[in-house]
Amino acid sequence: MAHATLKSGYASLVDRLNRFPQGAPASEVLFKILAMLFSEREAGLVARLPIRPFTAARAAKAWSIDEAEARKTLDTLAGRAILVDTEGPDGVHTFFLPPPMAGFFEFSMMRIRSDIDQKALAELYYQYLNVEEDFIKALFTSETRLGRTFVQEAVLPAEGTLTVLDWERASEVVKTATHRGVGVCYCRHKMEHLGRDCDAPKNNCMTFGGAAESIARAGYAREVDVPEALALLEEAQARSLVQFGENVQRGVSFICNCCGCCCEAMIAARRFAVLNPIQTTNWLPVVDASACTGCGACTAACPVEAIGLVSANDARRPKLRKARVDATVCLGCGVCVRACTHRALSLSPRAARVISPVNGAHRAVLMAIERGTLQHLIFDNGVLASHRAMAAVLGVILKLPPAKQLMASRQMKSRYLARLLEGD
Repeated sequence: MAHATLKSGYASLVDRLNRFPQGAPASEVLFKILAMLFSEREAGLVARLPIRPFTAARAAKAWSIDEAEARKTLDTLAGRAILVDTEGPDGVHTFFLPPPMAGFFEFSMMRIRSDIDQKALAELYYQYLNVEEDFIKALFTSETRLGRTFVQEAVLPAEGTLTVLDWERASEVVKTATHRGVGVCYCRHKMEHLGRDCDAPKNNCMTFGGAAESIARAGYAREVDVPEALALLEEAQARSLVQFGENVQRGVSFICNCCGCCCEAMIAARRFAVLNPIQTTNWLPVVDASACTGCGACTAACPVEAIGLVSANDARRPKLRKARVDATVCLGCGVCVRACTHRALSLSPRAARVISPVNGAHRAVLMAIERGTLQHLIFDNGVLASHRAMAAVLGVILKLPPAKQLMASRQMKSRYLARLLEGD
């Protein structure tokens, strides 16, 4: 009975989360997580909020309450880093509910806090993300990836750096962001409560732009300047951490500095390697067999087990081994190249260039098409009967055979859509 009561109080919020392209499959564990982060009243109110960014006036209309009262509730939620609150050039505040990952799940662990039991929350997160598979499969295994890898710029070949675009460089994200926030690494903080964390730095989870300003104002991150952010980035790279960030060209909102043992993205890359859950860089490591000693430093450094040691097939030295890269698994991060002290590894461009969505809107549309939820993005106002009818029609279209859905997906990935989104 207790489980049924708990579930019924938060079911509408789960439905709301699953209208977004990146959803959260329902489970008893998810309901327990939401009960720790939201009061039952808050859950009901958030469930009625639009998917796209909204003002306090829009929330007040959805909730049928006074705008001042709505603003008070919104400010409370933003103060707990559940909502992101940004101020436009006209002084108007806009709110939006970020998805669970990368979003309010992570924000809840990006600082040490006493208002909730973070150990209990960490155990629930571990169960939902690391034991149950539905959420991680849905998060990391769509055709359009949630996140992408950044290459370690220090090991790029000098003659090939001109082919690296600005949006491919983590350093460029840091330099061009309007705001830079740094908080506690959600993944390693979670694992610390479980007694499974490693010794990698924890205070290096990076957010950018409006999200950074919002959660810094709420005390879940601290704003840093460009030199400090670049120094933290270099420290992470020197510790063989992989830079995993939002899979967009413009307006990257986060870059995580990931270890292979604690971080959700790297764990997913190993567990579901055949599905390539993380978008790679445009580079691959190449082994110089004449220089490789088979020391294994590269193998130890790789967070996704994409490089291993195999026999060198040397009759005179039968125990000699050489490194071999599995290109189908490799992220192209360059961590192995930096770890090799014999200079037996170098980066070479992939045969086909990997392209990220233009911005968050572009990625959301692509993911919505692939997951059959595009109607929720287009018809965000569920109040009007005409919108509900059109959403139902579009929902039917999205249930067409896979081949026809694929055609729609390819069309939405055209340069035409990219051009349309340039001014979004």
